[in-house]
Amino acid sequence: MDEATKRRLGGLAVVGPVLAWLFRSRPWRVYEHMDARKWTRLAAAITFTSFLAFFPVLALGVAISSRVLDDEGMDTVRDWLADQVPGISENLDLGGLIDNAGTIGLVALLLLLPTGAGWVEATRGCLRELWDLDDPEESALLRRAKDLGVLAGLGGVVLLSLAASGLAVSVARLLAQEAIGGPVGRVLLQIVAHLVAVAITFVLMLYLLVWLPGVRPPRTDTIVACLIGAVGFELLKALLSGYLTGIATRSLYGAFGVPIALLVWMNLMSKLLVFCGAWTATAVTPAERSAADALAADDADGTADAPTAPPPSGSPR
Repeated sequence: MDEATKRRLGGLAVVGPVLAWLFRSRPWRVYEHMDARKWTRLAAAITFTSFLAFFPVLALGVAISSRVLDDEGMDTVRDWLADQVPGISENLDLGGLIDNAGTIGLVALLLLLPTGAGWVEATRGCLRELWDLDDPEESALLRRAKDLGVLAGLGGVVLLSLAASGLAVSVARLLAQEAIGGPVGRVLLQIVAHLVAVAITFVLMLYLLVWLPGVRPPRTDTIVACLIGAVGFELLKALLSGYLTGIATRSLYGAFGVPIALLVWMNLMSKLLVFCGAWTATAVTPAERSAADALAADDADGTADAPTAPPPSGSPR
C-alpha cells in the first residue's frame, strides 16, 4: 500500500485514527515486509517440503526414541507427537508406528536423506529471503551434509526439550498431588503443562529463526519473535483442533482427509514461521541485514566458531 493511500485512509472519519495507528504499528510493517517478498509463496515452499519430510522424520525419530527411551519416555514422545497435530493424531496411527518403528527405521533413514535435507534447504532459503540474503556458495555435497547436520541438531533439541519438559511436568504433578492437592493442584498442573509446551516451542523457534537461516538478529527482537511463535502455535492448536478434525474425517475427502488436514496445518505453521522470521528481519535496517549474515561471516573467517557480535538495532523497515 502506497503512502498516499495510507494518508487518505488515515484521514477518514471515525476509523481514520485507528487505521493511522495500524499503519504505523510494527505488525503492519512486518506484513508489508513479508508482502514485498511474496510471503505466501515462501510459506507454500516450506509447506510442500515439510509434508514430504514429515513421515520419514516422524518414523526415524520414533525409531531412535524407541531405542534410547523407556516406556514412560515413549509415552511422553507419543503425547508430544499427538499434541503437535491437533485433531489429526488419532488418524495417524502413532501407536502402530511406534510398535513397528524398528522395521521401518531403515526405510525412513533412506527417505530422510533427500527429503529432510530438502526441507532444511527450502526453509533456510525462505527465511534468508526475508533478510534479503543469498545462500552462501559452496559445493552441493557439503551443503547437503550441513543440512543433515542441522536436521540432526533440530532432533536433538526436540529430545532435550522433551526430557526437560517431562521432568518439569513430573515435579509439578508431585507438587499438585502431594503438597497442594484438590482443584488448586489440578489448575496448577494445567498451567505448568501449558507453560512447558510454550517453552518447548520457544526453543524450537529459536533454533528455526537463528541457527537454521544463519542470521544474528538483535536479542530482544529474537525473544519477542520466539514468544509470538510459541504462543501463536499453542493458540492455533487450541482454536483449530475441531476444524482440522472435521477435515480429516470428512467423507468427501475419503482417504485424502488426513493428508489434506496435515497440509492445512503445516501451511498455517509455515505462515506463522514466516511472520516470526519477518519480525526479526525488520528489527534492523536493510543496510544492516548483510552484517547479520552469520553464514557469510563464517565463510569469510574460515571457521564456523568465530564469535561475532549482533548487528546494531536500527529503525525497522
